[in-house]
Amino acid sequence: MAALLGNPVVEGRLVRVCGLVQGVGFRPTVWRIATAMGLAGHVRNDAAGVEIALWCSDADYLAFRARLVAECPPLARIDSIEAVSFGGPRPKGGFGIAASVGGPVKTGIVADAACCSACLAEILDPRDRRYFYPFANCTHCGPRLSIIMAIPYDRASTSMASFMMCEECRAEYDNPADRRFHAQPIACPVCGPRIWLEGEAGVEAAGDSEAVINRAAALIGAGRILAIKGIGGFHLACNAADEAAVARLRSRKKRDQKPLALMARDLDQLAEFVQLSDEERKLVASSAAPVVLLRRRAGGRIAAGVAPGHDRLGFMLPYTPLHHLLMRVLDGPAVMTSANRSGEPQCTGNGEVLRDLAGIADYWLMHDREIVNRLDDSVARCDSRGVSVLRRARGFAPQPTPAPAGLESPPRVLATGGDLKAAFCLAANGKALLSQHLGDLDEVKNQDAWRKSLALYQDIFDTKPDLVVTDRHPAYRSTRLGVEIARQTGARLLHVQHHHAHLASCLAGHGRAFDAPPVLGVILDGVGFGDDGTIWGGEFLLGDYRGFRRLAHFDPVAMPGGDKASLEPWRNAYAHLARALGPDFLAGPIGGLPFARSLAEKPLAVLARMIERRINAPPASSAGRLFDACAAMLCVCFEHQSYEGQAGMELEALATPFVERAEVWPLALSSGDPVIRWKGLWEALLGDLVAGVEPGLIAARFHQTLIAVISQTALRLCRENAVGTIALSGGVFQNRLLLEGVLSELTGAGFEVLTHTNVPANDGGLALGQATIGLSFNYN
Repeated sequence: MAALLGNPVVEGRLVRVCGLVQGVGFRPTVWRIATAMGLAGHVRNDAAGVEIALWCSDADYLAFRARLVAECPPLARIDSIEAVSFGGPRPKGGFGIAASVGGPVKTGIVADAACCSACLAEILDPRDRRYFYPFANCTHCGPRLSIIMAIPYDRASTSMASFMMCEECRAEYDNPADRRFHAQPIACPVCGPRIWLEGEAGVEAAGDSEAVINRAAALIGAGRILAIKGIGGFHLACNAADEAAVARLRSRKKRDQKPLALMARDLDQLAEFVQLSDEERKLVASSAAPVVLLRRRAGGRIAAGVAPGHDRLGFMLPYTPLHHLLMRVLDGPAVMTSANRSGEPQCTGNGEVLRDLAGIADYWLMHDREIVNRLDDSVARCDSRGVSVLRRARGFAPQPTPAPAGLESPPRVLATGGDLKAAFCLAANGKALLSQHLGDLDEVKNQDAWRKSLALYQDIFDTKPDLVVTDRHPAYRSTRLGVEIARQTGARLLHVQHHHAHLASCLAGHGRAFDAPPVLGVILDGVGFGDDGTIWGGEFLLGDYRGFRRLAHFDPVAMPGGDKASLEPWRNAYAHLARALGPDFLAGPIGGLPFARSLAEKPLAVLARMIERRINAPPASSAGRLFDACAAMLCVCFEHQSYEGQAGMELEALATPFVERAEVWPLALSSGDPVIRWKGLWEALLGDLVAGVEPGLIAARFHQTLIAVISQTALRLCRENAVGTIALSGGVFQNRLLLEGVLSELTGAGFEVLTHTNVPANDGGLALGQATIGLSFNYN
């Protein structure tokens, strides 16, 4: 097609495209459009994104720009296009792709993407040279963050640098018309990575990929546990229908009850085991390929031990060619849980996995492409408003979040997040870069992984902080890490209140401007260090990025035993009932209830003295401990939680079948009291227990009553403070019943309600909130 007519003056333009534009086929798209339009110039990668030199008329440039936006590659994201004129004669020849150059880093890295349909078709086609090859990829799919060591994103800056391309791969790589043009991980059976299978005695199968994968599938079918190397780490895999295999995996991994992730062959197989909405189909089959929490379908043959006490299963589809090939040989779904000992980081290295998983895995399916960045599987769910990311890792990280309008300028900020569901955030150049999920920092290996990931991110993105932002809790490991970094670098240090950071995270996720009016933040979680030195967790805050005011909160109830109360729900049941009903609450008909008989066997006199003398029994306005107390009274996780949030999750699952017919318990709320008290709640719950009401219905009434209390309080505070927007944040709002119920009440009353979507509501999103508060620091 000839160049479009318009302004006849042809001049040089230097076009800068910023966003997620490297490693996604963006330069070939530019080349294709420019060549089709008959334009002269070149395109190249640099540290800031993509640079395009064009010689054309004004009309041609506008047409070129419009096509570039309309024909943007599927994995790319254009944040901005800016053009400046420059002199010089029009170059001879047409349009070309020039070599990459370095410079100050301003571009982003695209997340690892699931195998595309074109690559899948090739590995399943016996006539194709990549038939049954586990590492096929192109510019539309494959590893990105997991293999990158530096920017610009070129092969030499990835763990593919050690694999020399064969002539056929080189021809594809150099051809702008090929979908593998400059696909940095390009590979084939001749020149690329290889797989093999090891057992305790050494290599079991190697060489022929089909033979290796068939052998691995046979072992899984026979009840064996395999460690399988993926994109961002190893999985532990077994037959999902084999109760004995699942039990062995749990025993060896020391993961008693936490749900295990599953992988299905395709959407058709998945539909045999779970119910799927159109939106859930789209999410589970997306390029991010997260684990999606889906409603169980009755009759599906999944071992009961996969997700005990839960009404949903966490399923993902194959996201690498290796997974696709394996799942097509297996007879049914497989467990695919992170390959580690419980609490430790996921294994990424071949030597590491052989050493650390000895005695856990029976066999190891490995390959020789190095994993540079560890990436756990992301976890997501579809709610009434769309997708909610619960754990942000592979497929989502490290896609940047634009800084809120008005906060695009310095300082450069490092936010260290929290101790649970750890993630850090780097903010600079108008973007906030939230790291992938890095585990819980109470494990020393996770602290080491946190430091390693931060060093790598800082090297890749060439960002050194002017300001380090941490949680206000002085004992948090993330706080101590931040203090250490500030001391070493000379950066300023800012401590931020935990729930303020949750509020700011929700605002930033919605791109709310710096100068927007304050909102009411309803922040519900387990524990966070309050400004008054007590533990907060059920908060109603009026605030924005710059600050907040505490308007109301849940009644602070003692946590006897301190951190033990977060693990043993019976402690919270005692503390709440003693607080609301007095120390003799077990007298009378309550004493005959199952939970009460179990509670009477505990050292209650010791707990009473601890609370009275305030010895290791800190008062906490915690919403999480409120759920724990209710769960214990219904004999759900009465003694112990084996993972964070277990009691609340199982209480939600118990309530779900009954929630539509559950009424609200009548409670009297004092309009002038900023403290929300629970005496009426516990009296109603105990009355239902004594009356023999079904536990599931009681759990549903608890949810409905809590929804009513939170909603009524929020609406009153909004009217009293002339606020039109409400933000819901904190890990307790990952309870679907609670979130949907409060959302319905508040939107029904005409208020704008902000909830989390791409950034977790739990502490995994905390660092984003800290970073945006840090960006506003210069304006306070």
